[in-house]
Amino acid sequence: MSKRAVLEVIALDTADAVAAEAGGADRLELVTDMAADGLTPSVETFTAIRAAVGIDLRVMLRLADGFAAGDLRRLEEVAGALRAAGADQFVLGFLDAHGGVDLAAVERVVSVLDGCAWTFHRAIDHCADRDALRKALDGLPGLDAFLTAGAASGVDEGMPTLLAEAGRYEQRILVGGGLRLDHVPALRGAGVDAFHIGGAARSAGWDGPVSVEAVAEWRRVLDAG
Repeated sequence: MSKRAVLEVIALDTADAVAAEAGGADRLELVTDMAADGLTPSVETFTAIRAAVGIDLRVMLRLADGFAAGDLRRLEEVAGALRAAGADQFVLGFLDAHGGVDLAAVERVVSVLDGCAWTFHRAIDHCADRDALRKALDGLPGLDAFLTAGAASGVDEGMPTLLAEAGRYEQRILVGGGLRLDHVPALRGAGVDAFHIGGAARSAGWDGPVSVEAVAEWRRVLDAG
């Protein structure tokens, strides 16, 4: 039996978080404003969710749509406020105008995190060179996962890349972005052990809350693999 896979669910509020935990999620990615693909939630939202659930929380550090770092001073302030409120896991990732990693921006934000674990998000799927991006980030404190669909358009197109990358890197591959249950067997077979869902955790899509039943179905499929 392969080891239990990590199931990470996007949560927008306390109700989402409670439902995801009840369904069997191992971890939550906390965001707001999914119309902008997920921005940093308020400290108040984080503290309310932290009080409501016992599972790990990874908080998005992203102030505007797109992959530019934007106002770095503000981002550092927000990261510091979340750290002070007890946040100890994060999600971030910035690209420069040429599609390379904005290493200076990443390093500035990571320095505020003081060694906390963090995921480099799907900016990797929009970069000019995946291997170059990984090499540039190698050795940064706390980096333990890349959230990726293997392609900008999602897992359907990115599956060959995901299967080729499985097990090649020190950091965990966290697969998300158009991920469906029928993708799971091939990914599990290749050794992928971390999965990220957003809309798939919601019976009514993004217009509705996280569904305990939807998350539980993902938990069953991952555990069966």
